[in-house]
Order: sequence, then C-alpha cells, then structure tokens
Amino acid sequence: MAKKLSRFAITSAIVTASAIMGTPAFAGTLSGATIGGTQPTDYLIYDANNTNTFEVAKTPANLAKVLGGNSTSPTGNVELAASSEKPGFNFTKNTSLTGTIGGKAITISSLTKDDWNSAYNGTTFGQSWFNQAMTQNGFGSLAGTSDGVQVFNIFKTYGGFERFSDPNISYLNQNDTTGEIQVGLAGHLNANSLITKSLDAYLAGLTGNSAATQQSKVKITGLKNQLGASTIQASEVFKYTYNGVTDYGYGFSATKSNLVEKSDGISHSGNYEIKIKGVAPPKHVPEPSTLMGLVGLGSLLAFKRRLLRKA
Repeated sequence: MAKKLSRFAITSAIVTASAIMGTPAFAGTLSGATIGGTQPTDYLIYDANNTNTFEVAKTPANLAKVLGGNSTSPTGNVELAASSEKPGFNFTKNTSLTGTIGGKAITISSLTKDDWNSAYNGTTFGQSWFNQAMTQNGFGSLAGTSDGVQVFNIFKTYGGFERFSDPNISYLNQNDTTGEIQVGLAGHLNANSLITKSLDAYLAGLTGNSAATQQSKVKITGLKNQLGASTIQASEVFKYTYNGVTDYGYGFSATKSNLVEKSDGISHSGNYEIKIKGVAPPKHVPEPSTLMGLVGLGSLLAFKRRLLRKA
C-alpha cells in the first residue's frame, strides 16, 4: 500500500511540475488604453459581431473590448481622426491611442499634414509612401516618372493624405519571446477607390478644350481606369512612439477580416497586420510555491530510488 501511495505521489508531482514548466507564454496585449492627442475627441469605436462592425458608445470598456482581437479574429476597432475626410477637418491636429505593452509605453496616432510632408528616406514621407503603394501593387513603373509625380500631386491635392490618415486600430499584441509587436489595422481589402477618388475629383475640375487639357484628361482617365480595374491593397497609416523610436506604420498586404462596416458595406473588410520591433518583456521569476514543488519532486524521486534499492 505504501509503495502504491508513493507511486501516486510521484506521478502527481511529475504531472504538476510538467504543467508548471510546460505552460506556454501568452502573447502580451495593450493595457491601460486611453485616447489623447491634440484632438482627443475625434475618434469612433466600432464593435463587431460575426459579419459586421458597427459604431458603439465611446467608453473605456468598449475601447478595451474592441482592442482584444488578433489576426485570426480582428473583431472591432477604434478609428483615430475619424473626421479626416469631412469638411473643416483640422489637419494640423492628431488623435492618439496610448497604453502599455510588455511594461513599455506605446503611442499610436493619426497623421497630420506636417507628417506627410516631413523629410523621409531622401524625400517626403508622403512621396515615399505613395511610391511604395504603387510599386507594391504592380504600378512601380510610375514611381519617379513625370506621370507618377503628376498622379501623386493630384492624390495629395484632392484629399489623398486625409483619406489615409485615420487608422482603424483593431489590436496591439506582443510576442512574449521575441518582443515583436503586431498592430492590426482594419481597412479596405481592395483600396483602389481610395486612390481613384482623387483622380475623379481632378477630372471633374478640368475645364476648357485646349489641347493640353484634353491630353491631360485622356492620360489621367487612362491611369484611373487601370487603377480602378486592379486590386490595390494599402492600409491607412499611423505614427508610433515606442522605446525611444518614432516612425510610421503601414502595409500593402491584407487578409480577409470576414467583416464589413454595417452602414457602408465596404470598410473594415481587410486586416493589415503591421509589425514593430519590440523589446521582450522580462521573464517572470518562478513563484516560491513553484520552486517548492520542484524541490519536492526531487525529494520524491530520490525516495523512489531508495525504495528500488531495497526491493
């Protein structure tokens, strides 16, 4: 009977220790989320069901809830600078999401006009981003050409920057081992209309029958039709500050979110996951009870060896 009890105790201890040592590290999430910036009221919160996202009250509880998704199930989102495409939008101000992840502060914010026009990679951020958007979507031949510059200037003049300055943040998660931070952005699975809207506005404003006007109209119409017939994937852009680094986050590859915004049937259909190099959170020191359990396991194993020698 004593031997049976000893075997039972040893087996139980091994199972317990294995469970303690074999439990995988969970991914970290954003905590203490708050909305701020120079325009802290300009945001919307969208919850989600199995098929749609829909606007809900701007409460701390709803904010925390909608940021709890991942790439498999992005759920709802918070839209920063929600009025960016409306008349009277103040493009000198931003709206930000701030919190802590892995013990470090992180701020995600909407973009301002100055951000788009700031120096970046030997040009402006806006030009750099636009060239990447064209190249990543099969229109790299436009980048750096006179036609490409014209299309960029049209995009810039007719609301393109504003259209991509209101990021919809679905989640912020962290890999506890590598420290990598994943930011989910809800966007258009096919964002071609966000580009061609600027070209449409430009064409609508063309007047006169001069040869130059007609030539420009034919050229821009042709480019608009090409872009409109293509699948363009481009996320909205956010600015972030984390661990002493300030930079921009965006992507050109989306997966289906299996959701659409209830009122327009188009928005939030794609999930763009942006990765930021992060700092792995400190390893947790084992609890005293865990250490005692491991010590106990060692004692039981030693006791078992003594029993075997006597047998």
